[in-house]
Amino acid sequence: MILNFTACAKSKKSNEVQTEAAAQPVQTVANPEIEKLNKVLLSMTDRCKAAIPNGDPEEFLADLHKVLDSIADFSSEDLSPFYLIDKTHTVSSTYEPKGLIHLENCSAYKVNKNNLSLRPEAYKALGELGTAAKADGVTLTISSTYRSYDYQKNLFDYWVSVDGLEEAERESARPGTSQHQLGMALDFAPVDDAFDKTPGGKWVYENAAKYGWSLSFPQGYEDVTGYRWECWHFRYIGVTACQFQKKWFGDVQQFMIEFLNAWEMSS
Repeated sequence: MILNFTACAKSKKSNEVQTEAAAQPVQTVANPEIEKLNKVLLSMTDRCKAAIPNGDPEEFLADLHKVLDSIADFSSEDLSPFYLIDKTHTVSSTYEPKGLIHLENCSAYKVNKNNLSLRPEAYKALGELGTAAKADGVTLTISSTYRSYDYQKNLFDYWVSVDGLEEAERESARPGTSQHQLGMALDFAPVDDAFDKTPGGKWVYENAAKYGWSLSFPQGYEDVTGYRWECWHFRYIGVTACQFQKKWFGDVQQFMIEFLNAWEMSS
């Protein structure tokens, strides 16, 4: 089956998006970016393709450019907020985000460790998230943020010693492959499967995306992300990207960031 967005345009008789799957290629492509879109979509995994709803390619491209434009809201002197990092895409052992800001207990949230820090953009967004939660009677607690390469190496080695290599690979990143090294990800407390049942977890699941925070490792996607469900782990990508992720990628962060990486790499 070929996924081809050019055949997913809105009907001329209605503004409703067609819902038929398995669209067929269209012979004429007026917008050259649609040809690039088709190329990139064809390069994605079958599961990613299946998550993308049938729709108007022009609408998709308009939303995509809003996301790409949002990069200007982040420091140009550091990695892109959509940098693809996973089990096969890495950062160097010497990479450290610029301008890390130390986290302390404050009116917006609590911390349960004294060595936490985030990139400035994520730090600001966390303050906004925590303040909104407080207004709703919820106090969020932060348990983990930026981790250096060496810190992650020691952590991964620890989990290997406790659980064995196979299980450690499911729940801990090897050094150089962790979102935490980007300084844009955090773990809420408690760091366990009970988090989503807590008042804080319920509030975060309902509201995090409104402040640009995206769940990194959703339930049922271990084959996609490489990690089991982590209901406590969120990455800051900005409000526009969160909206794009939800609208076009089944609200799966990995699918969206893989697409953005493929788009950037495609000629």
